[in-house]
Amino acid sequence: MTDGFTKFVNGGFGKKVAGTVGLPQPTILRRYEKGQELLTGAAAIAGVGDAPALDAVRAVLAAEGAKIVDAQADSTYDEKLAAIVFDATAARVLDDLQQLRAVVGPAMKSLGKNGRIVVLGAVPSEESDVEAAATQQALEGITRSLGKEMRAGGTANLLRISDQASDEALAGPLRFFLSSRSAYVSGQPLTIGAGQMSAVADVHVPMQGEVAVITGAARGIGAEIAKVFARAGAKVIAVDIPAAGDALAKVANSINAVALQLDITAPDAGERIAKAVAQQGDKLDIIVHNAGITRDKLFVNTDESRWGSVLDVNLQSQFRINKVLLDSSTKGGLKDGGRIVSVASISGIGGNRGQSNYAASKAGVIGMVRALSQELADRNITVNAVAPGFIETEMTAKIPMGTREVGRRLNSLLQGGQPVDVGEAIAFFAEPASAGVTGQVLRVCGQSQLGA
Repeated sequence: MTDGFTKFVNGGFGKKVAGTVGLPQPTILRRYEKGQELLTGAAAIAGVGDAPALDAVRAVLAAEGAKIVDAQADSTYDEKLAAIVFDATAARVLDDLQQLRAVVGPAMKSLGKNGRIVVLGAVPSEESDVEAAATQQALEGITRSLGKEMRAGGTANLLRISDQASDEALAGPLRFFLSSRSAYVSGQPLTIGAGQMSAVADVHVPMQGEVAVITGAARGIGAEIAKVFARAGAKVIAVDIPAAGDALAKVANSINAVALQLDITAPDAGERIAKAVAQQGDKLDIIVHNAGITRDKLFVNTDESRWGSVLDVNLQSQFRINKVLLDSSTKGGLKDGGRIVSVASISGIGGNRGQSNYAASKAGVIGMVRALSQELADRNITVNAVAPGFIETEMTAKIPMGTREVGRRLNSLLQGGQPVDVGEAIAFFAEPASAGVTGQVLRVCGQSQLGA
């Protein structure tokens, strides 16, 4: 649910008051609904040089029925734009960045509410020339800055396309960043590499027939992840502790899922998950490690129990469960071409006072994802993580009001995210169209200043 302040400043009287006294005015974000169009208006596209990725961009936009406008330097527009896509993959010298400035700057003035900017670049580490690498790295600084200059719920993100990536590998990530599913993702880079792409009959139900296990699914973010997966066609096995059994059953019944009461720290947790999967199908398609706890205390006052319990639930349990599910002999284990998605946190990126144990566990998740993705590349299993920022949940509702308001507003979108925002990002990583994305950490934080 949108916070009261955001509702107030988007009403007639509240909007007038906010404008008069200079209060922040967060925009109510456009979020995905079934049957929704990808864009609400035209997409302006342009690029540097021969702009090799623009053909793939055109194909995505055409498939979605979006109007395409070929942008030029210093263009003016007769209509509101919904998106700007700029292909800078061919940029090799600093002067090439002038073209981005000349095209995107004027186009930004015509962006409507909840507008999108997607910059396409190459991978800096793949460049052999120093200036080329510097030019490509500069795109990240530009994109992050654009995210902070966007207004009215707009976002700006960077897609880096590896030399090994196919044209087909761009479609899914581009569609995600252009869509309302990425409402709370801004200022973020994502790299697209090689991947074994598979055709999907309907992009609106991309997980049709797939089996997905989601831990910590009884409430909050986990419950919303389960709902998004069910909407995408997945057969969900929702996992949570026995103490949350009633809430878990309610979630499972609402989406025709299987409820599995399980303490993920139990020694046989992996085997029990595999057994539940085997009852639904031969192999597991997706595992989402969402379950987690906090036991906050200043570092000097953190005892062994507080430290150990957080590391065990948030990280060690994933090691144990993955070991079982990744054993090719396990009936109900993760299939080749499957997906592993873990929930990290911006606390694991920037740290947080009184949360050294939690930050350690979430930073460890990021390290696990990066290492495991390389280990499983030969099996075409992708491993990624989502790092949420301030999300409106029962837990954040209990934070003292002053601290809560600072947490909500300290990002480029001037508001907290919704659990569904995390669910959408995780579902994106789990979909067949994300096969070229692995070893990545995507922040769902509205471009939070924390850990920036």
